[in-house]
Amino acid sequence: MKVAVKNISNIITQDEMDAGRLQSTFDISVEEGSKITLPEAFSVSVREDLVRDAVASSRANRRQAYGSRRHVGKRRPMAGMKHSVEWWGKGRGVSRIMRRTGQRRGAQNPHTLGGRRAHGPKVEKIWARKFNTKQRRLARDAALSATVDMEMVTSRGHQLDESIEHLPIILGNYTETVDGKTSEYNIEAFNHGSATRKVMAIFTELGLGHDLHRARSNRKIRAGKATMRGRVRKTPKSVLLVVKEKTGLAQAARNLPGVDVVAARDLSAEHLAPGGDVGRLTVFTQDAVEALN
Repeated sequence: MKVAVKNISNIITQDEMDAGRLQSTFDISVEEGSKITLPEAFSVSVREDLVRDAVASSRANRRQAYGSRRHVGKRRPMAGMKHSVEWWGKGRGVSRIMRRTGQRRGAQNPHTLGGRRAHGPKVEKIWARKFNTKQRRLARDAALSATVDMEMVTSRGHQLDESIEHLPIILGNYTETVDGKTSEYNIEAFNHGSATRKVMAIFTELGLGHDLHRARSNRKIRAGKATMRGRVRKTPKSVLLVVKEKTGLAQAARNLPGVDVVAARDLSAEHLAPGGDVGRLTVFTQDAVEALN
């Protein structure tokens, strides 16, 4: 399967007034360059069940162990163990449960009011889920194949312009013109002057502007206690940018809401199918495609 790369040209102009120079404006143009052959991984049959298992395994392996704290005296007792209790002993005709000191009221036992949890979580529980290496690679390749299918990408919720005729989008050469002087850069290492604005303009010209706007406008405050734990906002997933090295382009694109950046060597099924749903909108650089080989 052959796909033409997108060569990008950027003409930067900046007007000057008495108060100073205005913000730079970008005139982006995209032309189709030479065609490159995609790796065989893009032609693998889509196995949604395998991708879902791979994503579940990755998430389970990151899960941290947690559990209740055992009773360690008055230092930091666990919930339900914060009462001073005593046992009455045998022969009284009552159940052998701990009771509050000087009272008849039961305490600490799971079936008593305010008692500890019956079978609470334990730190020694293993949450990890094994997944064979060959299956993990096959799941990644299956998720890669789904990124080429426009129907799967749109059914996942991504919004594409009518100008996009085929997927995937592969970035080729990058040419920048400033004050009549033209320079050609590797797209992954272009200079950092207003870099995030440049990436936004490039993605918009490529036909990805509607999807970026969808992710930015649909951010919302998460419900529940997660807002107290550093996870205040929930942002929809938008473009996934796959690069060879995380240099200039990666550092600029990661600031956009919903955009994730990953190196080709670290690419996994979870990047290509967040939550186990295949068909994420993915943009590759030419160096990243060559690295996937």
